[in-house]
Amino acid sequence: MFTKTTQYYDRIYAFKDYAGEVERIRALLARVHPRARTILDVACGTAEHARLLAEHYAVDGVDIERDFIAQARRKVPTGEFIVGDMRRLAIGKKYDVVQCLFSSIGYLTAEADVVRALRCFAAHLNPGGRIIVEPWITPDRWLPGATHLSPPVDHPDLKLVRMNTSTRIGNLSLLNFHYLIATDNGVEYLQEDHTLALYSIDEMLSFFVAAGLDAQHEDVGLSGRGLYVASIDGG
Repeated sequence: MFTKTTQYYDRIYAFKDYAGEVERIRALLARVHPRARTILDVACGTAEHARLLAEHYAVDGVDIERDFIAQARRKVPTGEFIVGDMRRLAIGKKYDVVQCLFSSIGYLTAEADVVRALRCFAAHLNPGGRIIVEPWITPDRWLPGATHLSPPVDHPDLKLVRMNTSTRIGNLSLLNFHYLIATDNGVEYLQEDHTLALYSIDEMLSFFVAAGLDAQHEDVGLSGRGLYVASIDGG
C-alpha cells in the first residue's frame, strides 16, 4: 500500500485524468443506471474521483489508509468517509452504485477475498443498483522485468522521482517502488513494495458469479485496464 507516501499521492498521480474518467463513469451510469443518485467509492484513496463525482451525486467513501480518509474528508465535506477493509464492509447504508476503481481490487491476492469483497459490495447495493470494478492488469499483459519511471514531480517545495521494477511470482505481480524526495528538509529515499494478483477475465467473472452477481466485462474501461459492471442476479 501507499503507507509511506500518502502525503505525496496526489502530486505523484497528478498526470492521471480523473476528470476524463469521471465523465466516462457518468456516461456509463447514464446508460446502465440513469436514476443513480448515490455512490459508495470503495478504496477511494484521496477522493479525487469522489470530489468530481460529488458535483453530480451524493458520494461516500471508504479506504484502508487512514491518511487517505483524512484527505478525502477535507475534499468532500458533504460525504461520509470512513476507514475500512473492503472485505469486511458493514456501513449500514445502501447505494445506487458501489464502485472500486484504479485496480484496487488487485490488492486482494486471495481469490476468496475477492469474492468476500464483492459480496460486501452487493450487500450495500440498492435494488436495481450497479457495481463498477476496475481491475488490475491481466496475466497475459504483465511484463516481468520491465522498468518504469513515473512523470517526475517538479514543484518549488517538492521534487520527487519514482521508479519501479516489475517482477512476477506465480499469479502475483510485484512492484518495487523507489522514491527520491527532495524538500526543504533535504533528500529522502523511500521504498514501497506493492503486490497485486493477476486475474484473467474469466477468473474475475467467476468471482462475480460466486458472489451472486451478474457481471459484464468492458475491454477499455476508464483507463485501458477494462471494467466490470455488475448487478445482483435478477436485478
